[in-house]
Amino acid sequence: MYRAALIPGDGIGPEIVQAAVRVVEASGVKIEWERVSAGQCAVPEYGCPVPDKAVGSIKKLKLALKGPLTNIVGAGFPSPNVTLRVKLDLFANLRLARNIPGADSPFENVDLVVVRENTEDVYVGQEQMVGEDAAIAIKFITKKGSRRVIRFAFDYAEREKRKKVTVVLKANILKLTDGMFLRQARDIAKAYPQIDYEETNVDAQCMDLVRKPQNYDVLVMPNLYGDIVADLAGGLVGSVGLCPGGNFGNDIAVFEPAHGSAPKYEGQNKVNPTAMILSAVFMLKHLGENGAAAEIERAVREVIREGQAVTYDLGGKATTSQMTDALIGKLS
Repeated sequence: MYRAALIPGDGIGPEIVQAAVRVVEASGVKIEWERVSAGQCAVPEYGCPVPDKAVGSIKKLKLALKGPLTNIVGAGFPSPNVTLRVKLDLFANLRLARNIPGADSPFENVDLVVVRENTEDVYVGQEQMVGEDAAIAIKFITKKGSRRVIRFAFDYAEREKRKKVTVVLKANILKLTDGMFLRQARDIAKAYPQIDYEETNVDAQCMDLVRKPQNYDVLVMPNLYGDIVADLAGGLVGSVGLCPGGNFGNDIAVFEPAHGSAPKYEGQNKVNPTAMILSAVFMLKHLGENGAAAEIERAVREVIREGQAVTYDLGGKATTSQMTDALIGKLS
């Protein structure tokens, strides 16, 4: 029996998180969930979107499955996702983008891993006005922050038998900040001679990804570029709605889908639960439950390939719960 925090989140979060929980239970893996609130839904009770109770639960259990959280615009709160990552020191965000037959995509054989530094860069939110007509944001990059996420990317590549790591930057222009990241990447790459290493500018990388994504494997980069490139990678395989993700610290892991909370679809039982369910698969692999993870992933791919019990975005008419039922049927 495992124990994990469960954060249903905002918008469509509770529906897709429940779908993931049902599928995990059907796989036979026993998890005792500690349900906690975070996001917009937590504000009425706790007065903030990231209450201490949620942070404490994850710190205690070292593991969480999390739905998407809504950024509350105009209320003075920072991004709850960024806040949670910083408070838990979840320095590496990893998103997977892989073709699933049956999901419409302009490409085949795409299998990308985007590793994004999660706690630095302009996402620290340090901005200020300069007079009335100018504003600045501080791009914050440290040697420690760079080294640990780059090493994480190489360790992941080595463990998963990946062949290449590409560091993505704009160091030809941002010579101090991105230059810091680049120098650490070059140094760390020396310790992994079995893995091909390359470096590219982020603009050229985006162009190459939409021309020949099959040429890339593991991509590692600072926070802002990672946010953009991860969504681009999702588009290459059809949708971020198919892409799972995880956030990792030294001893804590929080798994979540790549997409947002889509509040306009809240409560309609119509959204695609795939990314959330595959994030639960990612969590099971993290726990060493590789057999159950493989069975769920096989079920997801079969249901999407068959195209009968899929949601509107995949060309079908199934509800969230109906697609979940079909997945569970593949497991039994």
